[in-house]
Amino acid sequence: MNKKVFLTIKRVFDTGTAAAGGIVALPVMLGTMAVIHFNSPEDPVIFRQKRVGYKQEEFTIYKFRTMTNEKDADGNLLPDSVRLKNWGRVIRKLSIDELPQIVNILKGEMSWIGPRPLLKNEMEVMTEEEKALRQSVLPGVTGWEAVNESKSDSRRRMAEFDLEYVRNMSIMFDIKIILRTAAVMLGADRAPDELRAPELREEEIVK
Repeated sequence: MNKKVFLTIKRVFDTGTAAAGGIVALPVMLGTMAVIHFNSPEDPVIFRQKRVGYKQEEFTIYKFRTMTNEKDADGNLLPDSVRLKNWGRVIRKLSIDELPQIVNILKGEMSWIGPRPLLKNEMEVMTEEEKALRQSVLPGVTGWEAVNESKSDSRRRMAEFDLEYVRNMSIMFDIKIILRTAAVMLGADRAPDELRAPELREEEIVK
């Protein structure tokens, strides 16, 4: 299938399912917001962070916050292991923290499936040509790299999985990723927390 046609079909699918999914997931999202606010009332419920998107343009990604912004006596954020509480672990384990990205999909900034939306400095493991190729499609909520996190022991290896996806995009590849994502959400082949995308730092909050 022609890449342009495939991406058009993909965008129509993304928009329709994100709109429907947002309605279905609304009770879960409201409940999650209440849990976060109750357990950490002084911190924002949603974390927002600049990521590299389509054609290497930056956009603001939305997620449910899973860690507190606790600081030490000098005003420095405590280690992630301290700030990640049990309620945050549950939200992460169930991948509920990703639900606000439905907004990113509806805005045309993300797709359900695509390369992980990276921080700008995380792009430096690729050549300029690889960056352009990787960012020639919308970043995804899940993707080939995301379902292979347990095999990604470096940023370069992560990039290679994403580049493999962009070079071989197809409907069947997307279906394979959807099935693998479901398996990961059920606990199979899940990466440890230290390999997941970094949590928001207070100074990175977008006002």
